[in-house]
Amino acid sequence: MRPSNLNILMIKIENLAKSFGAKRAVDGISFTVERGEVVGFLGPNGSGKSTTMRMITGYYPPTAGSVRVGGYDVVESPLEAKRLIGYLPENAAAYPDMSVRGFLGFAAELRGLSGAAKRKAVARAVERCFLESVLHQSIDTLSKGYRHRTCLAQALIHEPEVLILDEPTDGLDPNQKHEVRNLIKELGRTKAVVFSTHILEEVDAACTRAIIIDRGRIVAQGTPDELGRPLDEVFRRLTVPDTAVPDTVKQ
Repeated sequence: MRPSNLNILMIKIENLAKSFGAKRAVDGISFTVERGEVVGFLGPNGSGKSTTMRMITGYYPPTAGSVRVGGYDVVESPLEAKRLIGYLPENAAAYPDMSVRGFLGFAAELRGLSGAAKRKAVARAVERCFLESVLHQSIDTLSKGYRHRTCLAQALIHEPEVLILDEPTDGLDPNQKHEVRNLIKELGRTKAVVFSTHILEEVDAACTRAIIIDRGRIVAQGTPDELGRPLDEVFRRLTVPDTAVPDTVKQ
């Protein structure tokens, strides 16, 4: 049985790299995340954030290096590793003709839940993501914000130990962003959370630590105070603007 205390290493990445043809999208990065940490993953468009997250979740195989989740190598033991992960991908998709309740029930079943456990999991995810008012609507009738929150709820449905969230506040209004940031902060008390964002204020609002990545390499990491203030100036100094990177090399 897995111990429930904090400060347990949940994600270990060593010399991770990913190439797409001649393009090196991720170039030998290493970092760890413990349970009880919320790590913000920052970088300009095309810096390698989403590619890294897809390798952590097993969606992309690495070109080199390794990813371990809960002690399991994602390539060698993919099922064991993925059981521990809740994943919200960028531009997350959902079945448009399903109701919110039906979609979350389907997601729970995919995670092996049934009966009372399934009903409890759906109710918990609905409450956490503030979906009560749209529970019976079909997904294609939802606003972008509610659709995104529905996809976030599916990532939480099985109470994962590790959360990988790609732009979790994308499309949300200011009130919704505040709610989701608070939720991430709360979840980070007992889970290992990695989330990417372009909104630097979210680092102060939710993160215990931040990693800045640029052109596939980590250029800085630390607590918000360790990185320096103001954070937007630190970010601009360490990274190359997206407009300076040719479209042909972005990933």
